[in-house]
Amino acid sequence: MNKTELKDFLDQKVIQYNNSDFIDSDPIQIPHQFSLKEDIEIAGFLAATIAWGNRKMIINNSHKMMDLMGNSPYDFVLNHSEEDLANFDGFVHRTFNADDFKFFIQSLKNIYQNHDGLEVVLKPKNDVDNYQHAIHHFKQVFFEIPHQQRTLKHVSDPLKGSASKRINMFLRWMVRDNSTGVDLGIWKTHSPAHLHCPLDVHTGNIARKLGILSRKQNDWKAIQELDIILRDFDKKDPVKYDFALFGLGVFEKF
Repeated sequence: MNKTELKDFLDQKVIQYNNSDFIDSDPIQIPHQFSLKEDIEIAGFLAATIAWGNRKMIINNSHKMMDLMGNSPYDFVLNHSEEDLANFDGFVHRTFNADDFKFFIQSLKNIYQNHDGLEVVLKPKNDVDNYQHAIHHFKQVFFEIPHQQRTLKHVSDPLKGSASKRINMFLRWMVRDNSTGVDLGIWKTHSPAHLHCPLDVHTGNIARKLGILSRKQNDWKAIQELDIILRDFDKKDPVKYDFALFGLGVFEKF
């Protein structure tokens, strides 16, 4: 396929997968349960944090997290007691355990009380057109309160080369417009033009098969390479192509 044919092909795949049917088998269904802005973003952040491995398990464990917070994430974050956190004991999703979960709640409380919330902390500064330094800054803020060393691995840092797949997915959920009913589009101070594709095994492999990614590793340099192509295809909404790449990889075994 030439460039025009490839763009047309991917545009068709975006239409095929970027619709409400997508939600049924995706962790994005978790923040869709809520209507309060802060509930949506906390639920989304926690679900995205554990979004690796079996998708059914991710969704089930995300629901467990919401249940443990009384299905009122923002109220729980601000008003939880030590006794409330003790109820987390026994929770585990792969390497994310109850101690990690407890710290995440405490850190989110600090972010909402002292840093004006997730939308502000994750916003790129000085008209920068990407999230590399914003995610790095977010990690610094997230761990500014006392924490266990083991929990650091659950928030990635693009300045150390990570593709930051889960945070980029969370950002897609919060920033892309909600016109198709999939992404939530509640962060109006951010621009979808600056988003990055949540690069994982599936999207990376498909991008290489299609010839739009040559780098072998799924790291931040691969993100930057993919950015150039996807922003050329659609400069206002480059990350809509995540639906095409993910759908081809997961649903079609392309």
